[in-house]
Amino acid sequence: MAEPHLEERALVERARTEPEAFGLLYERYVKRIYTYVYYRTGSRDDAEDLTAQVFQRAVQRLNTYTDRGLPFVAWLYRIAHNTVANWYRDEGRRRALPLEAVPARVHGRAEGPEQLAERSSEQARVLAVLRRLTPERQQLLILKFTDQLSNAEIGQVLHRSESAIKSLYHRTLEELRAELTEALPELSLQPDAIGGPS
Repeated sequence: MAEPHLEERALVERARTEPEAFGLLYERYVKRIYTYVYYRTGSRDDAEDLTAQVFQRAVQRLNTYTDRGLPFVAWLYRIAHNTVANWYRDEGRRRALPLEAVPARVHGRAEGPEQLAERSSEQARVLAVLRRLTPERQQLLILKFTDQLSNAEIGQVLHRSESAIKSLYHRTLEELRAELTEALPELSLQPDAIGGPS
């Protein structure tokens, strides 16, 4: 059985000349790219339009793609990053994580109105903290926690070295930990309370 990376590399090579092969890449990654774009824009309609643009640009630029040992999806994320950045520049929209885009915690039991109101208030305070982060740091957290990309993959998306991403990630977590401790003292965050894949 072929290794996943070798299988993907062969599929990308086929996609350069076979539309059906690109269709397989589209099916494999469209949900991840859509989710990323949705978290960046907060609008389903805009996310659908921009995701379509990402894949149109990928088809047009496929001959410029070079395999550098990272998954093909990292290249798609870089196109998505640029597409969203251009959209913000053109539309003059404020970059922020949409409230409805943050998944609610699942408690496994029915909650009463008091618990729902308390959770909603807590989410609003957490989102206020997240929105104070720079757009780059917001994006880093989306790529790390939502899309679960490695530092090397995030580096390719943000045009930074892997070590620069690692450093930015740790600084972002420290800033986030301090801000959340101030905004939500009842959480009394421990040093390991916030973390993620490295």
